[in-house]
Amino acid sequence: MSRTIPTINTARATLRAMRPDDFDRYAQIWAMPEVVRYIGAIPRSRDESWNAFLRNAGHWQVSGFGQWAVEDQASKTMVGQVGFFYGARGLGEDFNLAPEAGWVLCPNVQGKGLGGEVVRAAHDWFDRVITGPLNCMIHPDHAVSLHIADQQGYVPLRDVEHAGDPVRLLHRKSPPQV
Repeated sequence: MSRTIPTINTARATLRAMRPDDFDRYAQIWAMPEVVRYIGAIPRSRDESWNAFLRNAGHWQVSGFGQWAVEDQASKTMVGQVGFFYGARGLGEDFNLAPEAGWVLCPNVQGKGLGGEVVRAAHDWFDRVITGPLNCMIHPDHAVSLHIADQQGYVPLRDVEHAGDPVRLLHRKSPPQV
């Protein structure tokens, strides 16, 4: 089965397929303590990043959706990732049955509205092409990501512990009404 990964342009970024030459940058991003502060708090080893990188690529082939590389249009540098995946985390049927949304950006591009921009673009694509409910999991202290999720219509399901960390499970039945 072969799937084409769409490219999406926003005002400041390009959402595109991850390429083999992105791996070094991907591993650098996931090794940054500031990036993983609210995602387990332990920087990923290069080996862990490689496994996740391959999982991202394979997800598109199996599911027809996945995570895009976020490329800054000005510098042509990969600055993060955004998209959708099945996490199979064992957190209850109300959470496990729908795909999860996720987003990560490098510290040097945070705080400038880029997160909201790329998350909105990814969700716009999902709502047109895949459709259906979505979930996400965010550390309850990560105010910026909780705000971005709220803008996309996510509402809290419950707070739980996952891999030893507190997380808030959120659900989105459909796109927010504007």
